[in-house]
Amino acid sequence: MFNVDVEEEGNEAPKSKSGPATRQKKKPARPQESVTADVDVVEATVPTQQEEDEDGGKTWEDFVRDPGSDDGAHGAEEPGDESSKESDDSFLGYRSPIICIMGHVDTGKTKLLDKIRRTNVQEGEAGGITQQIGATFFPKLSLQEQTDKVDPDFDIDVPGMLIIDTPGHESFNNLRTRGSSLCDIAILVIDIMHGLEPTTVESLEILKKRKCPFIIALNKVDRLHGWQQQEYTGIRSAMQRQDQTVIDLFESQWQQWNLQLSQRGLNCCLYWDNIANDTVSSCVSVVPTSAMTGEGVPDLLYMLLNCCQTMLPHALEVQPELECTVIDVKNIEGLGTTIDVVLVNGSLNEGDRIIVGGLSGAIDTTIRALLTPQPLREMRVRNDYVHHPKISTSMGIKILAPGLDDAVAGSELRVIGPDDDVDEIKEEVEESVAQESVLANFEKQPEGVYVKASTNGSLEALLNFLTEQQIPVADMSIGDVQKKDVRKALIQKSRSHPEYAMVLAFDVKVTNDAKQQAEMDNLPIFTAEIIYHLFDRFNSHMENWRQKQREKLKDEAVFPVILKIDNTCIFRRNDPIVLGCDVVGGQLRVGTPICIPELKNHEKILEIGRVAGIEKDRKAVDVVRTGARVCVKIDQNSAQTHISFGRQFDHTRTLYSKISRSSIDALKAQFKDDMKKDDWNLIIGMKKKKLFDIQ
Repeated sequence: MFNVDVEEEGNEAPKSKSGPATRQKKKPARPQESVTADVDVVEATVPTQQEEDEDGGKTWEDFVRDPGSDDGAHGAEEPGDESSKESDDSFLGYRSPIICIMGHVDTGKTKLLDKIRRTNVQEGEAGGITQQIGATFFPKLSLQEQTDKVDPDFDIDVPGMLIIDTPGHESFNNLRTRGSSLCDIAILVIDIMHGLEPTTVESLEILKKRKCPFIIALNKVDRLHGWQQQEYTGIRSAMQRQDQTVIDLFESQWQQWNLQLSQRGLNCCLYWDNIANDTVSSCVSVVPTSAMTGEGVPDLLYMLLNCCQTMLPHALEVQPELECTVIDVKNIEGLGTTIDVVLVNGSLNEGDRIIVGGLSGAIDTTIRALLTPQPLREMRVRNDYVHHPKISTSMGIKILAPGLDDAVAGSELRVIGPDDDVDEIKEEVEESVAQESVLANFEKQPEGVYVKASTNGSLEALLNFLTEQQIPVADMSIGDVQKKDVRKALIQKSRSHPEYAMVLAFDVKVTNDAKQQAEMDNLPIFTAEIIYHLFDRFNSHMENWRQKQREKLKDEAVFPVILKIDNTCIFRRNDPIVLGCDVVGGQLRVGTPICIPELKNHEKILEIGRVAGIEKDRKAVDVVRTGARVCVKIDQNSAQTHISFGRQFDHTRTLYSKISRSSIDALKAQFKDDMKKDDWNLIIGMKKKKLFDIQ
């Protein structure tokens, strides 16, 4: 039975027994540089051989105690261990843990972060849906305020926390993968009303593949019928004020989703049971939360910090070697093309010479400015940036530098030292781009649409989506739609698929010059802030274009048909001819030209007229197929009125649609969807019998 009457709030969890708290008493951590920042998305680093092994190599418990090490050295050292004494000499303190929040669309990921930040980023997003990777830096002071609601005696030994927010839409798999590759620990958000959804399962598999420890946020508990809410309280005290019916409903939902998790090989427990049973390292902790009321948010932050400080202290030690990855590339008005990076270790300085990956090779440039958002502010939201001459460890940074137009997300960022081999570093960076970048590996088509997106990550997601939908892409770039983009898209009008002459613009503006140029060239520009809306507009345009083309070719496109005249159903012999017929093969449509190609003495083809009407079972129809018995009305022009049934032909003659090379080409071009395999076989048969002069 689910029990909430355990301890008073504030005494729910024991204080950390090992890790940063113990170690800092011996050697305090060097104070972190005062950097107020907020990050954007995270990028995928090249996985080690161990990370590429199958999940069977380590248990979840093994990995939490030792994330990614080969010899178990990542755990807290025993007090008397010689290696511990040696490492103390080089101990530089602890950096902020990097955390990635993942889950299905509309599970409340961004809303949870909004509740912590006391912001409203989610409502400002198109459709309330996250479509870019973003990050927020939470300083120690703001975290301590929340964790005190759970355990007032809990000490935070890290400078803060960097949380990366990832999109939940299935098309943004690239951003989820990139975010998870950089994080120390993750939050997997599950909707308590819906359980495991497709992107939840995908995120779970990404975390398992990366061997990344994670905590589950069982969100939307306020949706439970009868829930009594109170903002920003611990979940334990929130449970204590609920009626038993609400508790029973919660337990029922939790047990249902816990079974689903168990079936996927996960051993999960509510976090307070994990603490009470000392099973935090062997069971995935589950924290019930409400992104609407903030209930459970203090518990979630407490468990994240507790796990980092007790189980991941070695991974959080500051390292002097630079570890920095480009997570996104953006074109910002007034700043130009910038790169968003996650600096895990090391330092960056204004004026540093850096190498990053680009579409046409490594980019050699110099840092002009290092910018971060204010603390508790989203990096992907435009705000007043803070300028820094130098930044060190665990920070999301926006870098201004010349020549970044072709930079790609997923690239490693390297700083050139005085003794470094520049060519060798460029080769290493280009190798990382070849392995990780979607854009660098994307194959453009000679005929296709022109694509624009707001960021590198959004462009990757859009290209993945268009590829899945089998929409060819001729060229792409990031930033607002400019006049030059219209001219590039216009090239398609002179090629064999002019229908692709358009610009698909995702989450960007269109400049006035571009609008005027597009109107002059009659070139459509489709814009949307949600990726699926862009697809809908593309489909609508293509359908309208096809309808126009079909209308142009409707008289030229002749569908194959063979008719047998029923001698008992001759209603009118000429002008118009009205006959009863059996459809022997193909399909009969209104407007089809009818002829008799096999006259005696090899006379020329007898063109009788065009089908003006079809009736089946006394009802007018436009199309009938093989096997139908119908009444056919054939209109005749002035040159055909002398032709009548019983004189030039009778019921012994077979009627055919008059096909030609141009009619076959028209069918292939615009009417493929209306043709079946039997129809094509009928055309082949007519050609083989040489009924018509078709090459």
